[in-house]
Amino acid sequence: MKFSALKSAAVVALATVLAVGVSALPGQAAQSGKIVIALEAPLTGSQSNNGRDQLRGAQLAAMQINAKGGVLGKKIKIVGVDDKADPALAKTAVKKAAKAGAIAVVGPYNSSVGIVNLPLYYKAKIFPARMTSSNETEGLGVTTQPMNSQIAPAEIAFISATGVKSVAMLVDTSDYTLSIADQTSDGLLKKGIEVIKIPITAGSTDFSAQISKALATNPGMIYSSTYYPEGSLIAQQLLASAASTPCFMGLANVDPAFVTEAGLAAAQHCTFSGVPAAPALPSAKAYVKAYVKEYKKQPGVWGAFTYDAVNVLAAAIKKSGGTEFRELKRAAFRTKNFKGATGTITYQKHMGTKLNSGTRTEVPVEILVVNDKGSYVIAK
Repeated sequence: MKFSALKSAAVVALATVLAVGVSALPGQAAQSGKIVIALEAPLTGSQSNNGRDQLRGAQLAAMQINAKGGVLGKKIKIVGVDDKADPALAKTAVKKAAKAGAIAVVGPYNSSVGIVNLPLYYKAKIFPARMTSSNETEGLGVTTQPMNSQIAPAEIAFISATGVKSVAMLVDTSDYTLSIADQTSDGLLKKGIEVIKIPITAGSTDFSAQISKALATNPGMIYSSTYYPEGSLIAQQLLASAASTPCFMGLANVDPAFVTEAGLAAAQHCTFSGVPAAPALPSAKAYVKAYVKEYKKQPGVWGAFTYDAVNVLAAAIKKSGGTEFRELKRAAFRTKNFKGATGTITYQKHMGTKLNSGTRTEVPVEILVVNDKGSYVIAK
């Protein structure tokens, strides 16, 4: 490449970084002997129990990779980036990741955050192994977890099989929870099941009015499309209302903190769509053993997915021979038959196109209940 072309490329790269307001070029740390991968998640705030599990999963993967010599002779460094599950902090998260010299990011977890900043990660040449499930984020990097289009069919099949004639939905209007509620609602309506949607506000502590409104419709089931902090309160308040109406909780409620905060009785009153916690995944035995040894506690649900994400990125870096964005992207999208803690990972094509969606061909989505030990298990 001629000097003028090199100079132009450098100017473009610098302009890209300045566009998101950062002071360090992506890949800077990789060039100095370390490969930096950011972990963006709600590390503080109401969803922090989930976020910390994600950080521990990513760190565990890096520790194991580094113990074997790293990738291409370089150690992986995980840098935690806290977005508090708040879309208002989405752009700031990209700036922090870029300033740390990250060449890739695991996350964000919340779709409302990812819709804002995943395009910015691309602009900054930081490749995402996203944890979002909203279909609006499909194609923006790869993911190890299920998408809405893979979750909704399981919910529709289960709810319709119960024989209920109507469902009252309590819906957090955030991107993910609204999107999955819409998809499940559409599927239920096609099966002749009546659906009423009642919006709830994330961060509220009293949902008694919304629960009363839902119960007044005499539904066959109450469906809570929320994250676990709100879902645990809804389950608790629903049980306190002495209602015998069955309760169904969407996937974002599946977290050990839900059981702790709702109480065992309230948690057992509900059925869940979701992914079993790592100890219930046959493919995660080695991960669980290493996690418990390192952190002296049982892993939650999503740490196994960030663990796999770091390993997928490491394999892609090795395959591409470096950390250049375009080559890393190409290698990551071509991941096939990767044996992870959450099962085998292969990325599928967009329907009817040659473009890769970054969505797994197979995901461990199940219908779950809480057992007497407070653990999520697959419903029989």
